[in-house]
Amino acid sequence: MIEQQSKTQTPTFKKVLIFLSEIGIAVHFKTIDYKTFLPGISIEKGELLIDDEKLLYPGDILHEAGHIAVVPQADRNTLDEHNIENREHREAEEMMCIAWSYAVCVHLDIDAGFVFHDEGYKNGGSHIAESFKQGHYFGVPMLQWTGMALERKNEEKPDLPIYPKMIKWLRD
Repeated sequence: MIEQQSKTQTPTFKKVLIFLSEIGIAVHFKTIDYKTFLPGISIEKGELLIDDEKLLYPGDILHEAGHIAVVPQADRNTLDEHNIENREHREAEEMMCIAWSYAVCVHLDIDAGFVFHDEGYKNGGSHIAESFKQGHYFGVPMLQWTGMALERKNEEKPDLPIYPKMIKWLRD
């Protein structure tokens, strides 16, 4: 009998975990005994929790990490799964998460389908990935507003990278 590899033991998943650690987003593996928005993933006190047994789509961790990344630093340690939906700018932060997640895929040279799978984003994940691949972005103006990315060249600072490259991965 061939033993099936855990979803969290793939090279892509490990690459993502290393990246999240490098930018300062803590990830903990533990049993999650409450209902979560995405199976097997939660946010508590600005840290990502993963339940390996309940995780359905490993790429979902990048979207949830995006929530941590795009909130102001002052709010990060109070962010949890239950208060995301009540945040004042939650719609803007949601779009920023999607743009941030795509930028991570480009940065790590991984298939955007890892995050934008067909079962995610109300079954529109692959459409989002294809749109972004063609340069039809959304959420980028908010990343620009927060100083995390530029939508186009800045004449005053032409050396700064243009999205999908990021200026910084965490919001100040």
